[in-house]
Amino acid sequence: MVNTLNYMTFIDNASTVTWFTLSGFDEMMEHRATFFSLTLLCYCAIILVNVALILTIILDENLHEPMYIFLCNLCISGLFGTTGFYPKFLLDLLSHLQVISYAGCLIQSLVIYSSACGDFAILAVMAYDRYVAICRPLEYHSVMTRQWVTWLVFYPWLSTFFLLGIQSILTSILRLCGSHIEKLYCANWPTVKLSCTSTTASNIMGYINTLFYAGHLIFIVCSYVYLIRSCLKSIEDRGKFMQTCMPHLLSLINVTGALLFEVFYSRYGSTVISQHFQNVMAVQFLVIPPILNPLIYGLKLKQIRNRIMSLCISKRMSLKKTLQ
Repeated sequence: MVNTLNYMTFIDNASTVTWFTLSGFDEMMEHRATFFSLTLLCYCAIILVNVALILTIILDENLHEPMYIFLCNLCISGLFGTTGFYPKFLLDLLSHLQVISYAGCLIQSLVIYSSACGDFAILAVMAYDRYVAICRPLEYHSVMTRQWVTWLVFYPWLSTFFLLGIQSILTSILRLCGSHIEKLYCANWPTVKLSCTSTTASNIMGYINTLFYAGHLIFIVCSYVYLIRSCLKSIEDRGKFMQTCMPHLLSLINVTGALLFEVFYSRYGSTVISQHFQNVMAVQFLVIPPILNPLIYGLKLKQIRNRIMSLCISKRMSLKKTLQ
């Protein structure tokens, strides 16, 4: 009878978890000013390069083509994901207590990982667009209609929010035995590991999500096999590939490598590794892709590069006239 009462008390306590503590900050607080400055600089750089590319595409009617629209979508996804991390991280660096509410934890996890997974779906859409443009150029405008482009723009968001929304719901109904997350931010897997009940449904959904986005990766690889075969036949197609597909390929490697590090480390990471290295592994997919993606496309794609250069020159000339 006593054991039963103790068990019921434990379950009741487990069900009342409303706040989580983030222990990833423990070894950072001695140098909080340095980390705050570097983080703020990084976040400002991410906002600057992504907003610059988005505005360039929106304001220039010559860039209102599917490839650039999908690129704009990729930048918006990067801004969305980093918004779920950087403001809270900066506030935590200024605070003496690093905590997050239960609802806030679920929302942060959904925002960060929906952005990361959405990048895969957007890159798959961009691979499809390049395949049609290079391998079926005569059919491009009949295939990439306004309605189809609109659907391809919204597809990554709809599919990602649907799948990860289900994952968040399954996580939210778990009965938790602890409130200590060994990261700098909330993530689904560390939260699931705190459960004192069965996590089978959540694990199955996690595997479904993994297979779904692995399918996107396979689709991208197959698209590039066809692209490379097609480009080998023509010097003109080879030029198109180097001009428009190389940035996409670099972004794919960038996003895939960063996200794989995070996923495998979250699930199989060793506690022997120092906290500083764990933190680097945890945030690199929130730092590297959002900065490099717009830079890669901005520097590599001639139309965007020329447009940015012309804007900079016109601003400089107008500034000179104002000063005179």
